[in-house]
Amino acid sequence: MRKLGRTSSHRKAMLSNMATSLLRYEKITTTLPKAKDVRRVVEKLISKAKKDTLASRREAARVIKDREVLKKLFSQIGPKFKARSGGYTRILRLGQRKGDNASLALIELVEKVAPVIEKKKEKVEKKPKEIKEVKPKPEEKKPPVVKKEPFFKRWFRFR
Repeated sequence: MRKLGRTSSHRKAMLSNMATSLLRYEKITTTLPKAKDVRRVVEKLISKAKKDTLASRREAARVIKDREVLKKLFSQIGPKFKARSGGYTRILRLGQRKGDNASLALIELVEKVAPVIEKKKEKVEKKPKEIKEVKPKPEEKKPPVVKKEPFFKRWFRFR
């Protein structure tokens, strides 16, 4: 496996995020070495998803942290590739990136599965609050407050 100029924890997190994005959107654009590394991760995940056991779900959940994508992997992607014995992804070279001349690639699933899952928070429409008229309460007579002098004043008074 390539190091990709990253620490092992950063590389693991990056490949996990890229695998999640690839399974969510079914294609992503990245550099060629990253695409080749994420292919290994995704192919293993799809092979586990074809079995659909509790153990395979837990192993896949170690890589994919998003529950919706994990659900899509086992309910849609795994059954779709049941007959295929490998080669679930394809890498297409896109040329060189303009800024740093890195070789770009498009990695995608071989067969289209379903529409894109997008996480969107539902917006709740807020109704304008009704302004209530506040009636003043009748003033109650309060007993007078007796203030005590601070201790130091009392102490100095007697000296």
